[in-house]
Amino acid sequence: MKPASGVRLLPNAITVLALCAGLSSVQFALRGSFGLAIACVVVAAVLDSLDGRIARLLDATSKMGAELDSLSDAVSFGVAPALILFVWQADGNRFGWVAALIFAVCMVLRLARFNTLLDDDDQPPYANEFFVGVPAPAGGLLALMPVMASVAFGTGWWSDGPVVWGWIIAIALLAISRIPTLSVKAVKVPAKAVAPLLVGVGLLAAAVIQFSVITLMVLLLGYLAHIPYAVHRHHWLANHPEAWDVPPRERRAIRRSGRRARRLGIRRPRVARIAGARARLSRGGLSAADTRRAARSANGHRGERQRDWRRIGLRRNNPGR
Repeated sequence: MKPASGVRLLPNAITVLALCAGLSSVQFALRGSFGLAIACVVVAAVLDSLDGRIARLLDATSKMGAELDSLSDAVSFGVAPALILFVWQADGNRFGWVAALIFAVCMVLRLARFNTLLDDDDQPPYANEFFVGVPAPAGGLLALMPVMASVAFGTGWWSDGPVVWGWIIAIALLAISRIPTLSVKAVKVPAKAVAPLLVGVGLLAAAVIQFSVITLMVLLLGYLAHIPYAVHRHHWLANHPEAWDVPPRERRAIRRSGRRARRLGIRRPRVARIAGARARLSRGGLSAADTRRAARSANGHRGERQRDWRRIGLRRNNPGR
C-alpha cells in the first residue's frame, strides 16, 4: 500500500528546507553574522541526513527526490561554504575567488560521482559501508573550520588568507578523492550499547548548548581522525571475502584468529583468489580449465585451513549448526 500523496511530499519538503537553510547561510554571512551562517549549514546537514531516511521509511523515494537532494547538497555544501569563506575574508583576493570556485566545482563533481555509484551493480558487498571520498555535508562543514576557529577564538594564523584557501583546496581534494570514509548508514548499535549511547547523546547535546562552535570543531577533527581507520578497514575487507556477509561479531573473531595465526607463523590461505574465481564463474567469466583449477585450489586449501584452525586452538565454524 502506497502512502498518501501528502506524506510522499514530506521528504522533498525537508530537502527544500535544507536548501533554504544553505542559502540563508550566505545571507547571514553578507550581514557579518558568521555564527548564524555556520548554524544554517549545520541545520542543512541535519536535514540532509533525515530526508533520505524518511523517504525510505515512508516508501516515498523517487527520481525527482534524488535529483532535488543532489541540487540541495550542491548549493548548501558547495556554493554556500565557498561564498561564506570569500565574504569572510573580504580582501578582494583573486586567488581566494579561484580557491572558492575550485571548492564549489569539486563538491559538484563529488555529488555527480556519488549519483553514478548508486547505479553501479558491480561493487562488492562491503562497498555500502563506505563513501568514496569525504561526503558533501562533512566537506562543507570542514571547509568552514577556519571561520569556526575565528568565531570561537578570534583572529589568528587560521584566519590568514593563504592558510584559508589552502585549507579549502585540501578539503576539496578530499571530497573528490578515492579515499574511503565510513558511512553512518552502515553503523549498527548492539542492544547493550543503547543506554550508554543515549547518555552520550545527552552529554553531546549539553556540550552543543554550552560550547556549540568548539564542540562542532571537535567533532569535525574526530571525523578527520577516523579516515586512517576507514582506509585500514576498507583494505582489510577487500582482502577478506569471507567477512563480507557476516555480522560485526564474527568479523572481530576473524581478525583475532588472523592475528593469532600471524603470531604463530601460520600462512593465511589464499581465500581472496578462490573467492574471486567463484565470483567470475557466477558471472560466466571463467573457462572450464579455470574452474577446475579453482576447485583444486579450494580443496587443497580446505585441509590446510583445518590444520591452521587446529594449531591456533580454535574450532572451525560449522554452517550446519
